[in-house]
Amino acid sequence: MENTNVQEVKMPITYDDLKKSLVDSGRPYDFAMIDRAYALAEKAHGEQRRRSGEPYICHPLSVAQILVELGMDSESIAAALMHDVAEDTPVTVAEIKQKFGPEVALLVDGVTKLTQIKFSNVEDRQAENLRKMLLAMSQDVRVMIIKLCDRLHNMRTGDAWPEQKRRDKALETMEVYAPIAHRLGISNIKEELEDRSLHYLDPVGYETIRDLLNKHGDEFLHQVCHTIARHLSENGIQKATIRHRVKSIYGIYRKMYMQNKDFEEIYDIYAVRIILDNVPECYTALGLIHDMYHPLPNRFKDYISTPKPNGYQSLHTTVIGREAIPFEVQIRTWDMDRMAEYGIAAHWKYKAGITGSSDKLDERLAWVRQLLESQRSSADATDLLSDIKSDLLPEEVFAFTPRGDVINLPAGATAIDFAYAIHSAVGNRMIGAKVNNRIVPIDHKVQTGEIIEIITGSENRGPSRDWLNIVKTSEAKNKIRNWFKKERREENIQEGRDALEREMRRNLMTLTDEQHDVFMEALARRNRCNSVEEMYAAIGYGGLQISRMLPKLKEEYTKLQATEPKPVTVQLKRMHSSDGVIVEGIDNCPIKFAKCCSPLPGDEIIGFVTRGFGVSIHKRDCANARESMRHPENADRWVRAYWDEAEKENYKATLDIVCMDRANLVSDVALALGDMRVPIYSLTARAAEQGRARMGVTVGITNTEHLNSVVARLKKIKDVVSVTRNFS
Repeated sequence: MENTNVQEVKMPITYDDLKKSLVDSGRPYDFAMIDRAYALAEKAHGEQRRRSGEPYICHPLSVAQILVELGMDSESIAAALMHDVAEDTPVTVAEIKQKFGPEVALLVDGVTKLTQIKFSNVEDRQAENLRKMLLAMSQDVRVMIIKLCDRLHNMRTGDAWPEQKRRDKALETMEVYAPIAHRLGISNIKEELEDRSLHYLDPVGYETIRDLLNKHGDEFLHQVCHTIARHLSENGIQKATIRHRVKSIYGIYRKMYMQNKDFEEIYDIYAVRIILDNVPECYTALGLIHDMYHPLPNRFKDYISTPKPNGYQSLHTTVIGREAIPFEVQIRTWDMDRMAEYGIAAHWKYKAGITGSSDKLDERLAWVRQLLESQRSSADATDLLSDIKSDLLPEEVFAFTPRGDVINLPAGATAIDFAYAIHSAVGNRMIGAKVNNRIVPIDHKVQTGEIIEIITGSENRGPSRDWLNIVKTSEAKNKIRNWFKKERREENIQEGRDALEREMRRNLMTLTDEQHDVFMEALARRNRCNSVEEMYAAIGYGGLQISRMLPKLKEEYTKLQATEPKPVTVQLKRMHSSDGVIVEGIDNCPIKFAKCCSPLPGDEIIGFVTRGFGVSIHKRDCANARESMRHPENADRWVRAYWDEAEKENYKATLDIVCMDRANLVSDVALALGDMRVPIYSLTARAAEQGRARMGVTVGITNTEHLNSVVARLKKIKDVVSVTRNFS
């Protein structure tokens, strides 16, 4: 049980080293195929070198070596040796297929670095690459295992990367690759990926924890293992294998920095693992451990009867001995240990001796298919990134149905997620939920150990659109969207059309009847929809989110405006202004400035056609204006407005001044304003608490730049604490 702390990189590996590992493994590898794969890779990469200076062939050799340690098959080793050939050399996937067969070619094609496709932004590109990776993985999970080993070796040699690339790769590894390794159950690779990523993302935190671990040697654990072995033997368990390990640096980091714990408060830094022949012995050993040491309350977990979603099984208990150092004891069988160490890779390593492994393999990959289903039903590729982050989080909760079935969900999942995890029909008909026989809100967050009963209504009942903002799992979102997609198409189209038009009015986008159809068709194409109706429907059922469409919407509108002649705008600018403001389309209309935001020249403004008096001018970011724009009945009354640069008038602005109370302060303020030739319309002063005074002064200002210079001058007066603009 080696700790996966980042170590020094060894000398470059050779093919002889790899062959020795293959022979030492004792597995019946196809050496002829592997020799041919190496020969092709060595010839193809030729004189290529890595950024670190070593021959490029060292990278595929190192990836193959990690796969041998995982016990992967001959096809995986051959594919690993050639995984960069199709990307970086003239050799094609078709050539590999001809020489090595379709299986190896599929693996090479899946692992080859994804072709750079030009998307509108980095996030889209990331999401598309991720979708391709999951698609390849659902066809053959060995693609993902090779990809993880490829990323692991790159992280081991990442010191040669520039600083920013190191951080970008480390963040991507932490957010995507490590969670996938966790879900595949390959704990050693997952922990090393996390540790090496942390080393680049927070070197100070990493070094701090490594120093703390170095102070606490292995002597304590050796002594504990010896004591446990003797006690188990005395009580009839002769064949126990006992190992020990120190928790990964990132595991400690998460608890110290994210849960705000001291090093001494973390109870599972040290762990002892007891491996036995069968399950009854595991529970017997647990009783003996609790006889020997004092168990800490609420620290026992039975993952044998309730396995983790990635298939992990073990008994965990935390105990404390005479040395007053807490440590975790993990008790499991050999089969459980193989699954814990190698995860899904154990399917190949030990498939000859494991029964029913194909079923387990299908279970392991169910979440990949769910994510891809979610992606298909959503028109927005970036949804996949958020789904990956929510569905692959290491923290899971387990809850029970009234019949005792275990439902596992990501932490933060709600009762609605629980209902859809049982069956889509249960979720669609849900009207409420009971937790441990007590009624709870439907957005109740599921906690481990709860017994949850879903209360359902009539068969024709469906979910609410608001649920899309409540649920956490991609499975639940997917099922809700599917229901609206099938059952409410006309309603979706109408809702989507209304929502899009509201957004366009809010952004002051106006289209003529001739422009409307052309614009909407272009927008539908940009959002990968086959028709305008399909786009409206996608917005209606939540597959397309308007907030994410907005950049494309503005781009298309700008493009359309650029192609249209604008004679009207030229004429508008010649219209007469009223009080220094030009209102588009209205000549010499009465103007009043809204008291809620008191706009000044320099502020971005907008006009509202009032029923009683002309046009009221607001700042564009005025809270009242934004609120009014949300109501459809007001949309047509908002008009464009801008300042007439030719006008140089005074506008009234009121300033609040807080200062320390002293004599002659009012005269100092008046003198400062006089020096700046700023007209004063009113000035009030009064005493305040704690020896302070408050002044209100209304002055004449030409624009916001002028106002800022006045405020700056007043702040320089002795004993003035603050100067702020008053909008009331």
